[in-house]
This record gives sequence, structure tokens and C-alpha cells, in this order.
Amino acid sequence: MTARHATPANYRAAATAGTGRGATRHDDAVSSDSEAVRALVVAYAERLDAGDLDGVAALFEDAVVRGARSGELVGRDAVRRMYDPVILYEDGTPRTKHVLSNHEVSVDAGAGTATSQCVFTVLAGRPGAGLGPILSGRYEDRLARVDGRWRFVERVILPDLIGDLSAHMRG
Repeated sequence: MTARHATPANYRAAATAGTGRGATRHDDAVSSDSEAVRALVVAYAERLDAGDLDGVAALFEDAVVRGARSGELVGRDAVRRMYDPVILYEDGTPRTKHVLSNHEVSVDAGAGTATSQCVFTVLAGRPGAGLGPILSGRYEDRLARVDGRWRFVERVILPDLIGDLSAHMRG
């Protein structure tokens, strides 16, 4: 069970460690399965905010992602295509910050399965418009422990409030 949470001082170094530019890692020791599941959910947000879209997709290697706009996507390549419209700025990031809250994790250690639900709010630094929320909703995840590491099995993305995404996504 492992995780790394970047602090402001080491965020860029942590963000570039691992699978590629902008990737975050979740491989430092943690004390429980619940922490490991939380760390995986946080790794998704950190990778996306760092502009590591390939790293985001890698988290869903053998998973299903369901969303109102995307339908059902299976596996890394399909999930990666979902992020093709994301606008990356000159610093390589989408200029976003995912804020996760109300995070609930339930683990069945014997079965090696878990569920996770949380609320997300995406803040964006939009050119000419300043900082503000652009999207809020819920992630509902099913996970499994495979070879000692937690992996996503399914993610359902449930947007509740959608703002101006024009500086975040094409089309």
C-alpha cells in the first residue's frame, strides 16, 4: 500500500517522477488499504492537474470509465482519447486544480475490493477571466487489489454543476 502527496514545495519534483512528464506516484508507504485507495484517487487529480494525460489514462489500464459526455470507455487507450480535447497551456498543464472532498472509502480486505465516493470541484485559471470553478460533481469508484496494489475497476463521473469550459476543453 503506497502513496505520495505533493506539497507546494515539492510538487513539480513529485509531479515529474514516475511514468513521465507530469506524472505523480502513489508508491510511498501508507498505513492502510483505505489510505492507499484515497491516494490512488488523489493521484488521478494530481496527474490531470499536472497535464500528464497519459499518466491519467494509465490509472485506468483495465478499468471502465462511464460519464455523461463520454459514455462507456474501456481501458487505457479509450480513456486517453477522452482527454484529447483538454487544452494544455505553455506550461504543459490545463491550469486546473481538482479539489476533492467528502471522500468516503469502504474496503473489503478479504475480497481485495473497495469502493470510493467523493465530490470534486475543478478550479481553472482562465486567461482573461481569473480563477474560478468550472465543474463540480462526484466520482464513484470501484477498485481491486491486484498483485498487492490497488487499481481502478470502474469510475463513474457524475457532473452536477457545469460552468464555462471553453478555456479548458476544445469543442
